[in-house]
Amino acid sequence: MLTGLAACLWLTACGSDNAGPDEAATAIPTGVAGGKPAARAVESDYGTPVKDRVATIGLLNKRNNLAQDLVLRTGEVRRVGNVIVKLANCERTLPWESPPEIGAFVQVWVEERRSTADPLRWRKIFSGWLFKNSPSLNVVEHPVYDVWVKDCAMKFPGEEEDPAAYAAASSAAKPSGSASTASSAPTITPSPAGSAAAE
Repeated sequence: MLTGLAACLWLTACGSDNAGPDEAATAIPTGVAGGKPAARAVESDYGTPVKDRVATIGLLNKRNNLAQDLVLRTGEVRRVGNVIVKLANCERTLPWESPPEIGAFVQVWVEERRSTADPLRWRKIFSGWLFKNSPSLNVVEHPVYDVWVKDCAMKFPGEEEDPAAYAAASSAAKPSGSASTASSAPTITPSPAGSAAAE
């Protein structure tokens, strides 16, 4: 019973501090993620320019099983506690390519100690492409953090803003049985033999 009471007191003490992260835990160190990328992103002839793309990156803290989505623009850096994620670029396959794939080039830093005697230092644990449909091609290997790509918001020429709304609007504009429907989709009816020659 005494251990149960001690456990309750310990849990109560842990749950009493519900304040969010302080400014020091969200500030990005200037020497860590402020550098320029190793190479300039190559622009494609199709689709959204690299600077306007937005990626959704999943971040999981395996210690407390806390997962969250980081929505980052190209070149943006975000710090969550003692992990920093930077998005260099994101890409998705063209709509007519198969199989479809979404990828993002990310860099990840973690503030940690090599041993208990060492001070906390920022260390880059990953720099490379992550793929949504082929996650085993490149993996963030860390005992505490897992990072993966979920989406890359970009458009290609000819894609509608909302395909469902576009389809609903186009079908509402041409109700069945109207003259416009009949003229847009001609029907062929078989004619008796010899009628074509008579005309």
